[in-house]
Amino acid sequence: MTFANNVTGNSPITTNKRKIFNDPVYGFVTIHSDLIFDLIEHPFFQRLRRIKQLGMAELVYPGALHTRFHHALGAMHLMHEVLVVLQSKGQAISESEFEAAQIAILLHDIGHGPFSHVLEYTILDQVHHEHISSLLMEKLNREFDGKLSLAIEMFNGTYERDFFHQLISSQLDMDRLDYLNRDCFFTGVAEGTIGVDRIIKMLNVVGNQLVVEEKGVLSVENFLSARRLMYWQVYLHKTAICAETMLMQIIRRARELINQGEELFANPAFLVFLKENVSLKEFQNNDKYLQAFTLLDDYDIWACVKNWQFHADKILSTICRDLLNRNLFKIKIANKPIEPALISSLKQALIDNGIPDNQLDYFITEGDVSNKGYVRGDETIYICTKNKEVVDIADASDLPTIKALSNIVKKYYVCWGKNVYLQ
Repeated sequence: MTFANNVTGNSPITTNKRKIFNDPVYGFVTIHSDLIFDLIEHPFFQRLRRIKQLGMAELVYPGALHTRFHHALGAMHLMHEVLVVLQSKGQAISESEFEAAQIAILLHDIGHGPFSHVLEYTILDQVHHEHISSLLMEKLNREFDGKLSLAIEMFNGTYERDFFHQLISSQLDMDRLDYLNRDCFFTGVAEGTIGVDRIIKMLNVVGNQLVVEEKGVLSVENFLSARRLMYWQVYLHKTAICAETMLMQIIRRARELINQGEELFANPAFLVFLKENVSLKEFQNNDKYLQAFTLLDDYDIWACVKNWQFHADKILSTICRDLLNRNLFKIKIANKPIEPALISSLKQALIDNGIPDNQLDYFITEGDVSNKGYVRGDETIYICTKNKEVVDIADASDLPTIKALSNIVKKYYVCWGKNVYLQ
């Protein structure tokens, strides 16, 4: 099976590629090079317009309709701003490094699939989006005659100047600064507010290492606390977990029916991943899978859900219909594993609602979620003191909460279809 997506590295003739666009978070943002413009215009990147940043969170926060496209452009803007700051502090950054760093952060999420993290391991077989981002960047590099080579080195962390990779992927990178700022803006969750401008102004490089000047400690403390709050209040919100669980069960049931010989509505690219368990090895060895993946977005999934709500299979149609109408599963969250007695009682209630015993696992799911605000020793956030010492933020801060953020907080949940009837 082949797919035609009319991909080309050559943009239509444009007299001016140094475009300015109006971002709701940062105001006017400028595209600073012709190559960056051409990458933004590429179908691989334009696909991100059709993938929401926060998956199912819109069912909790109606304003959370922003996309990966928004986020990538915002992260690129922040990268430009921080590089200007570093240059002003005497860091030598060449024109090619300046462009490459912006390209690396622009494309860092290009490998996200439909619903981003929600279906990352459901549609694919343990293939992380960063692996696909890397494959797509290599593909783009071939199309653009090797002009992305330096950006790829920075993205992969193989470039000799480590701080570029830290700006792209670390515990205080431009990715996190943008998504926290942007997600806070679109959800309206004020607790997630962070001082992006001040943090950027406080960044510097010491011994090839990204650091925060000591007077920026409070801003970093606020950033770490805000990130923790956003995880519990938005990213791991219990209602979003329920909706995500339902969507994963829909894909699971669709795959099972297809494996049983049923024919289901889906576009050809999506059918590839419904019929096969595609691992990273397949992606690397057969361009068909990468090509099909670049044709998928949220709209493909929603089109199937809308169609499958009328399918003869009651499991598939019921979950699809309930998700579309926001008749979501219920959830109980606890600090300890869910008691077996509660699980048994919930299963019995589902059986009483007409759900056969062998189909219960479609309507009741156990799991856990965890949140760690700061990971010591893993891409450490360094503070440069007034005495020019470089120390871990956890040691530089006088707040006990920063040390506490290093502890993993784990919660357990059970999700079930309380109002589901199959009779």
